[in-house]
Amino acid sequence: MIVYGRQAVREALRGRRAVRRVFSTASAARADWLEGVAVQVVPQARVEALAASPDHQGICAEADPYPYADAAELLAAPDALVVCLDEVQDPRNLGAVCRVAECAGAAGAVIPQRRAAEITPAACSASAGAVEHLAVARVRNMADWLGEAKATGAWVYGAALDGAVPYERPDYRGRVVLVLGSEGRGLRPRIARTCDELVALPVRGRVGSLNVSSAAAALLYGILHFRSLAS
Repeated sequence: MIVYGRQAVREALRGRRAVRRVFSTASAARADWLEGVAVQVVPQARVEALAASPDHQGICAEADPYPYADAAELLAAPDALVVCLDEVQDPRNLGAVCRVAECAGAAGAVIPQRRAAEITPAACSASAGAVEHLAVARVRNMADWLGEAKATGAWVYGAALDGAVPYERPDYRGRVVLVLGSEGRGLRPRIARTCDELVALPVRGRVGSLNVSSAAAALLYGILHFRSLAS
């Protein structure tokens, strides 16, 4: 897989998978964090061709395939916080949510194997390299996995607008799974029915909803705030 962009490449070099080669323009190769790294200095056009994106910032790397995690292991800790994305289509949204989840200290993220974005170069870039450190798992059936999570004692909360309680109402102690829906249509009905409770952020402006990464940020840090007060 090609990883592009300064932060994505930097975190790939620090992450779990092997980076085979780094390609950089002469100016980008002068970065302090590349000291000791074997860099192939190439023209910018070559970097752009390898990255297949204009957002490369002068550097890209050839890395091993993304190492997906085992979903069953994400809930090992008694206070594990896991984010699930229900058929989110845009890899940039996936990357942005992973960045929030990693910064918030989540145990990991779960995505479906079909009809959903996966960890691509665009997702790596949008996550600013967070996917190199966050455990991301893929499951064949999201509803079934949520049922398995509940069997471990986890509480499953789905982000929704209709039929939801205010997000600050639930008790977020213990194992928590936060489920966010796809762009446009939100949670699928079966996924919403699987949740223990649906929660909603307040919307006081004229725009009806937040995008998925903004909602993830507000909810995850709301959960962290609740836990800090409850401890």
